Amino acid sequence: MESNSTPRRPVRTRVLEGAVGVAVGLGAVSGSYAAVGADPTFIAAPVAGWVTALTPDAVITWAILTLGSLGQSLGFALALGVSVVGVGVVAAGSRALARATDADPLVRHALTVLAVGAVTLVLTGGLLSAVGAALGAGVVSLSAHRLRPTAPARTDRRGFLRAVAAAAAVTGAGALLGTRSGTDSATSDVESATTGGDTDPVVDDLLSTASARTLDLPDLDPLVSREFYQVDINSVDPDLSVAAWSLRLTGAVDEPRAFDYDELTSLPAEHRFVTLQCVGDGLNGKKIDTALWTGVPIADLLPDLPDECCVMLRAADDYYEEFPMGALRNGFIAYRMNGRPLPRGHGYPVRALIPGHWGEINVKWLTEIEVLEEPVDGYWEERGWHGTGPVNTVAKLHSVSSTGDDGRVRVGGHAYAGTRGIERVEVSTDGGTSWAEATLSEPLPGAVDAQTGEARREEAEDAWRMWAYEYAAADPHEVVVRAVDGTGQLQEETERRAFPRGPTGWVSRRVDPRRL
Repeated sequence: MESNSTPRRPVRTRVLEGAVGVAVGLGAVSGSYAAVGADPTFIAAPVAGWVTALTPDAVITWAILTLGSLGQSLGFALALGVSVVGVGVVAAGSRALARATDADPLVRHALTVLAVGAVTLVLTGGLLSAVGAALGAGVVSLSAHRLRPTAPARTDRRGFLRAVAAAAAVTGAGALLGTRSGTDSATSDVESATTGGDTDPVVDDLLSTASARTLDLPDLDPLVSREFYQVDINSVDPDLSVAAWSLRLTGAVDEPRAFDYDELTSLPAEHRFVTLQCVGDGLNGKKIDTALWTGVPIADLLPDLPDECCVMLRAADDYYEEFPMGALRNGFIAYRMNGRPLPRGHGYPVRALIPGHWGEINVKWLTEIEVLEEPVDGYWEERGWHGTGPVNTVAKLHSVSSTGDDGRVRVGGHAYAGTRGIERVEVSTDGGTSWAEATLSEPLPGAVDAQTGEARREEAEDAWRMWAYEYAAADPHEVVVRAVDGTGQLQEETERRAFPRGPTGWVSRRVDPRRL
């Protein structure tokens, strides 16, 4: 009996064609990255957002507590894989459709390029990203088949190997070009509207003072951190333009208002040393850092805020956090960091700094201040966290070394209690039986008028201090540290994990002087 059905393609051919589709997907993702770099229009960026949105809150909390920053990296790696496979399916489908219509080889590849470009444009809204993805996909697709009209339509082993080689080449080129195009745009954007790269003598003097007050301890950040930790809900951060940015005041106010960047930066500014700590930080973790920030006190920007209830800060990446209005009144709108334009990863062009509170309410890429009449949950509160309150007092132990003298050990770290300040740090070298007072660094300078250099506060309101303690020891022992805040309150001894209100407990570490 005769049959009019199309013969099934060999399994080996179908597998090779599927693998070529994945290679085309890799070429598309690499081409998108080559075109726009680490930009919100990079094809994997919206996919990463979907991965985060679809991940159960319990899994996200587990990743924060167990994996830390690695969890977000793994999430983005998953988004990249999904992007490659997803685009690969689109490419394979378009190739199969063209093959079914017995189209010319060039038409088959053109259809693949158009399909990949269209999907990327729909996903990202970025024309440049779509063009890059289409070109990357086209290079790999063209490499898979010979273009002679008499060439067989099926994929053979040689075609597959050519596609893999082309995908590898496009990936390498994409990594190189994308890294260059993804350079932080804040410097070029803001510097063109400010004083360029000129140094500020007031900033230089403050940073020099901080350097002079830093204790000399190995393996420990100075009072102004060398690298500032970064925690976001994004795998790819917003890339905002000064010209398009504005800060809106909305909600339960007499009159909604908006400020553009020029209006904000024309107001009298302050320099402030401020420490930020992540609510998900480990007890002796390192997601705590300090910088010198330049900006405008919220009380100067919005002197007529109502007394009632609370406020919601909203960001360009759809992040939002709610907290009491009283905390906002002492807040700060920062647009420079250590004398330079605010880096993109730290909220360029503008972020909020709320003294003494966990990092989660110090919203980056700030675009809206909404005055609320009733409390509501913020982004992390909807996921079970309660990090909108003041930080917990902590003394961290990050430096252990030999002084060079026989039998003498030096330990040190940072201590932080938000706006309560640090009165003293106590150290035990016998597991908590007896205690001695450590040496503290001098407090960082307080807020300074950015125009005149005049001090508005003697000491920094919300900044850590360093501590150090030296002692004689020959045998292994346990070192325990604890802090007393500026109100005389001793740091809580009971150890508690970061979820849901931040970690507590005394930090301890086993020290063997023979190994130092």
